[in-house]
Amino acid sequence: MKFQRPPHTYVGHTHLLVQDLQRSLAFYQDIIGFSVLEEQTNQITLTAEGQTALLTIEQPDEVTAKEPRRAGLYHFAILLPTRADLARALVHLLKSGYPLQGASDHLVSEAIYLADPDGNGIEIYRDRDDHDWQWQGDQVEMTTAPLDAEGLLTETEGAEWNGLPKGTVMGHIHLHVASLQEAQTFYCDGLGFNVVAEYGSQALFISTGGYHHHIGLNVWNGIGAPTPSQNSVGVKWFQLVFPTEEARSTALKGIEAVGGSVTVEGDTFITSDPSGTHIHLVVHH
Repeated sequence: MKFQRPPHTYVGHTHLLVQDLQRSLAFYQDIIGFSVLEEQTNQITLTAEGQTALLTIEQPDEVTAKEPRRAGLYHFAILLPTRADLARALVHLLKSGYPLQGASDHLVSEAIYLADPDGNGIEIYRDRDDHDWQWQGDQVEMTTAPLDAEGLLTETEGAEWNGLPKGTVMGHIHLHVASLQEAQTFYCDGLGFNVVAEYGSQALFISTGGYHHHIGLNVWNGIGAPTPSQNSVGVKWFQLVFPTEEARSTALKGIEAVGGSVTVEGDTFITSDPSGTHIHLVVHH
């Protein structure tokens, strides 16, 4: 989990809009394994280890269903500490009967895919040791091959699933965008991320510090995909966590240099990418 802490800039707390708060709470507790950190009238903040906010689910007034072919969330990705943790999660998911959307070996990682009751995409994954990742220059080798589920299921180490384990973090976020070129300018030239994998004119993976990706970007919902309506299901905002005040300061100047804008609420600086996805820029504590 070394890529989700300083000196890297990484994805932190993510805030989702949902249609039915209690339905979503049951899913995120019983199926995914979060526990409640803080509960308010229309939103609940969830945690893995009881201290760190990883996910907030909110049911806004006049919420509307997830809109098709929009920019915004493709999936958020929960990173588990070990392969045994992923094995236990897979056993639990299979026993639950909840529908899975896929399971893949990406060379750098092994991943399970599903969606919450509103269609918000979720990846649950574990990383292979970064010493085993293969690089061609500054591009990391990734693929999408079938997960060796049978092999994985032998790795539970005899332990039962007991919710998300201590050490679970938000590993990355993957977004639909309207333009890959505009997104690259904003995230790389503006915020200081580096391109680590390109898939033609369809997708781009970017990171800091040599991670396989902190952010995925794609145009699979169509070039020019519109921003979702304000109260529709999806991502309300996600955090980018900077290692130092100086690093955030550099990013704020970078956003300005590429024509972006920033507002301030308390200790949080807020910006939006060119596709309208809101980002909270915070400093690691």
